[in-house]
Amino acid sequence: MHKQKGEVPHTERDLPMNAILIGIVLFVLPLFALYYIVVGSLGIAATMAVIMVIAGFIFSSVSGYMAGLVGSSNNPVSGITISTILFASLILVAMMGRGSTIGPVAAIMIGAVICNAAAVAGDNLQDLKAGQLVGATPWRQQVMLAIGAVCSAAVMAPVLNLLLEAYGIGTPVREGVTALPAPQAMLMASVAKGIFGGGLPWGMVATGAVVGIVVILIDEYRKRTAPGRWHAPILAVAVGIYLPLELSTPIFAGGMLAHLVERWQHSHSAGSDPDKPDQTGLLFAAGLIAGEAIFGVLLAIPIVVSGNAEVPAVSEALRPGKWIGLAALAAVAWWMFRMATARSRRA
Repeated sequence: MHKQKGEVPHTERDLPMNAILIGIVLFVLPLFALYYIVVGSLGIAATMAVIMVIAGFIFSSVSGYMAGLVGSSNNPVSGITISTILFASLILVAMMGRGSTIGPVAAIMIGAVICNAAAVAGDNLQDLKAGQLVGATPWRQQVMLAIGAVCSAAVMAPVLNLLLEAYGIGTPVREGVTALPAPQAMLMASVAKGIFGGGLPWGMVATGAVVGIVVILIDEYRKRTAPGRWHAPILAVAVGIYLPLELSTPIFAGGMLAHLVERWQHSHSAGSDPDKPDQTGLLFAAGLIAGEAIFGVLLAIPIVVSGNAEVPAVSEALRPGKWIGLAALAAVAWWMFRMATARSRRA
């Protein structure tokens, strides 16, 4: 059966714009109501909603574009959120005045929506990109992505409340537990409080901007003079600056492990396609991350139910020492390296 002239192929059929606009209205209205409940002013709530819609549209486009180019793992969500909070705080402080106790909360609420919008945009664009490669119908994907976003929102709220009650986020809720680290959230809260409280160290902000410009210039110089050698992507440098040492150290170790795997694959690529590197190590690492997150949620359940942080703890006599834990971590790293290089060794 031949296609009629002018018929749009199924791989180009998106949801109609009317449906998109209706969805935007349906989700903006409850957020506007939530803003009004928090700030108690229709004018300020309306301003917050307008900022949210405009920033959400712009930064979702940026996020989707970046995710399409380099992948969702390099999605600059933190920078997008901080920029939104800075912009929203400057507008709100002009309307609400310095010293407003609710102002930082309002700015954070706008930033939270934009953060989620940017993250979901990057993830959705990756899904749509994969669908385009396999010949999927975009509007069918978009319907399921919308359902997935709603289901995720319904699931994440109770899970986050469970983790908050069991461990605390940023600050421990009880003795004997280690709070879940939230350096990005703490940074964003500090920005909002600093603008409204007048204590934001603008000198440090300007210094950071200058450092960022210098790093970008150095990276561009390296790309021109030494292509294929080491570089200094500004996003990676910024993450290394503001993340605490206990988080940046394992990230650095993982990067070194990935570098060793890549060098091994390049040097043992005989009989294999160098343009299609083995992704076993990436899948292995993704499984470790997902497993750790699931296990952390499962451990939170008995802590919350009993109110005792020592419920899942191992007795003192059975606890391994730090060196044993370090040896176990090294063994996992060695196992990951073996898994990632298995195909190259077989070839």
